[in-house]
Amino acid sequence: MARPRADFPPAEAIRALADGEGRLALRVTPGARVESVELGEGKLLMKVRVKPEDGKANAAVLELLAAALGIATSRLRMLRGATGRDKLVQLSD
Repeated sequence: MARPRADFPPAEAIRALADGEGRLALRVTPGARVESVELGEGKLLMKVRVKPEDGKANAAVLELLAAALGIATSRLRMLRGATGRDKLVQLSD
């Protein structure tokens, strides 16, 4: 049975959380039961199914964020937080 796709907030609302330089703060929960993207207080709250081992969860976060924004994963770069739940991602246009 196929898993349902996560419902995403509008891409414009996600981009509105980014600062003037295109940096977006994330709070990530790895190993979640269901993947999701939610708007939080100045941060994007994300849940991914992948466990945090060997950078797999970070890759899943970037893929999910790219899908929510409707852009390629190559247009995202993790600036900070590779080993923590709080991350900073650079959005490039």
